[in-house]
Amino acid sequence: MSLSQVKRLIKKVDLVLEVVDARDPWGTRSIEVERYAEKLGKPIILVINKSDLVPKEVLAKWKKVLGKKHPVIFLSVAKRLGTRNLWKILRNHAPQKSKNKPVLVAVVGIPNVGKSTLINYLKGSHSVGTSPIPGYTRTTTRLRVSKWLRVYDTPGIVPRLSAEELALRGALRPEALEDPVPAAVKLIEFIYKKKPSFLKDLYGIESDNPYQFLEEFAKKRGLLKKGGEPIIEEAARIIIRDWQTGKNNFYLEPEDYGLLEEK
Repeated sequence: MSLSQVKRLIKKVDLVLEVVDARDPWGTRSIEVERYAEKLGKPIILVINKSDLVPKEVLAKWKKVLGKKHPVIFLSVAKRLGTRNLWKILRNHAPQKSKNKPVLVAVVGIPNVGKSTLINYLKGSHSVGTSPIPGYTRTTTRLRVSKWLRVYDTPGIVPRLSAEELALRGALRPEALEDPVPAAVKLIEFIYKKKPSFLKDLYGIESDNPYQFLEEFAKKRGLLKKGGEPIIEEAARIIIRDWQTGKNNFYLEPEDYGLLEEK
């Protein structure tokens, strides 16, 4: 969805729900959308989804950072954790309107953060198709979720970033990358730096070299060419896919962005 389309939608709604990924809330925000909504005076609620993948003490640090400007709610919509509070926060922050005029809410965010799953929870049925594939939602859909609430499900907002960065933020499928190895290497390097034993515990492969890791991963999965050479491109796609789908629950903290001083 283009930024201009999102802006047109924000103009006519009363409230914006911005969904981000708890494993990287800062990197999965839509800053331009936030600024535009703020300019129009539209309330924004930050919905930090997939919160079950991140320790509570880390979520508390993110709330300290992100809660300075907007209300923050932590959810795991797929596991129905914290979802009761969603209705409460919607009622508390929705503008007062006449009985005949429902509150209009836009659910926005980059691809693959869980927007449609969130709406299905509110609706109480699978009214909106969902998929772990980034970019699954193609059109804007208005849904009646209660007598007083109407919700717009929107296609993911694709940030103006390189294909590599989009993949690392979950906004671009690894299959869409011409060469997935650089993105996978960048992810592996960052994990090595922050949690040296994480990938060994997850995949059972011990290596301090990203390329060697991909080779060993390919061998372990049987991803080999006819001569036995490992297919590291396919190994890289799996590493990225595991990160996007949550099988790899590595997470970032405010300190990784220089937002809080490390103790």
